[in-house]
Amino acid sequence: MKFWFTRGAWASKKARKIIRSLSRDQIKKIAVIREAALGDMVLTRAFLIEARKAFPNAEITLSIISSYTRGCPEDLVDKVHIVHGHGDKASLIEKIKRIRELGSQDIIFDLATSNRSLKTCILNKAKLKIGFPYRSIQARLFYDVATCRSDLNFEVNDMLNQLHIFGVKTAYPHKYNMPGTPVKRTRPFIIYFTGASVQVKCWPEQHFSELIVQMSTKYPEHDHLVLEGILEWENEYVQKVLEPLKNIKNIFSIQANTIEDTTALIKSAALLVANDTGIRHLAIVSETPTVGIFFGDPYRYWPRYDIHEVALPEIDGPPEVAEVYAMCIKVLNIPKKPLIK
Repeated sequence: MKFWFTRGAWASKKARKIIRSLSRDQIKKIAVIREAALGDMVLTRAFLIEARKAFPNAEITLSIISSYTRGCPEDLVDKVHIVHGHGDKASLIEKIKRIRELGSQDIIFDLATSNRSLKTCILNKAKLKIGFPYRSIQARLFYDVATCRSDLNFEVNDMLNQLHIFGVKTAYPHKYNMPGTPVKRTRPFIIYFTGASVQVKCWPEQHFSELIVQMSTKYPEHDHLVLEGILEWENEYVQKVLEPLKNIKNIFSIQANTIEDTTALIKSAALLVANDTGIRHLAIVSETPTVGIFFGDPYRYWPRYDIHEVALPEIDGPPEVAEVYAMCIKVLNIPKKPLIK
């Protein structure tokens, strides 16, 4: 193998020497470290699919933390290594022992660059350790190879750069192969998810109410479903959104209490409108069109495919209803691509 870059990435002298003695077929063990909540976790599927293609003879282990296991793509890996996470009652010795259970690898890909993932890199051996730290000093202290990471790039692209340095040709649009069977409903439908990981990321309820009224008028042949969350405050928020809409016949609330149920519902939707949240990422990996509502920087979580759009404020604050409405119309007007037989 060789490194396929001149600038824009970094490799140590040791790594440049080692790479010449390796071939992709010789790579037998790969570890991928990913510490992430649901949304970021499911985006990792694209990396794992491409890693399997690039290193066909490798056993792939995914290293995650106990506090972030929802959406873990167990179907794409051979092993899952779980280290102690937030709130686990374990001694330092127990935590170190668990980290070391990852064992020796040919390549470690660090897709987290957190304090815990850096410890995992330090405490386990590998021929090559690859990461994408924001700080250049971390590259030289903890890795043999480092690629660029930027909030201006969709994070999946930054993850895949760790494969591009080996000359791997990755798919675009990205492939996720998200499992799940779409639900069947008698009418087409649009989903609105009003929750988020924290309340400050939530679009004001009156904005959501106004948007849903406009959309239900524009698309009367569709049902307009407001997806309930799993937290009490999220469902209180849903009720505030629905209160002024209770007399409109094609607007409903809906529950989906598991990832499997949520995925099945999203896979059938004509569109998902959501805040910056993991549910939107779940729609992205399900190949469902999305409109994301952002209060700040969107590029890290905005795949630049034609079926995904984001609404941005011109200044700090929530986007206007008119902006989100326009993005919904734009995405729904994109012609569906015919299936290739």
